[in-house]
Amino acid sequence: CRKMSDITVDSKCIGCEGIGHALEKKEAEERMVLVPQWSLECNGTKIVRNLKLKNFTKAIQIVNQIANIAESENHHPDLHLTSYRYLSIELWTHKVNGLSDNDFIMAVKIDATIQNAE
Repeated sequence: CRKMSDITVDSKCIGCEGIGHALEKKEAEERMVLVPQWSLECNGTKIVRNLKLKNFTKAIQIVNQIANIAESENHHPDLHLTSYRYLSIELWTHKVNGLSDNDFIMAVKIDATIQNAE
């Protein structure tokens, strides 16, 4: 685990083989201050952010930007686009079946991308 102060938009995700185990629910709750627009779900095993975007084109732009981040970090969220502009982003580390610091790094990066796109 990293110190919370080490989780920034400039942080890099580590390979899943180096993670070890999922964060405890208390550890995940502590990290939620880093991503206040996200919610902790599934008994502390996922973080989720829901967005209502201006239109379909804006939603697809955000999805593509998230895809680029995911590819560069090799850590991929589940993305659900419904009713042409409602986007749900789900993060968890499949390898440990729960949350890791990688999920919070991705959430910070996604938040920065969304903020810059608005």
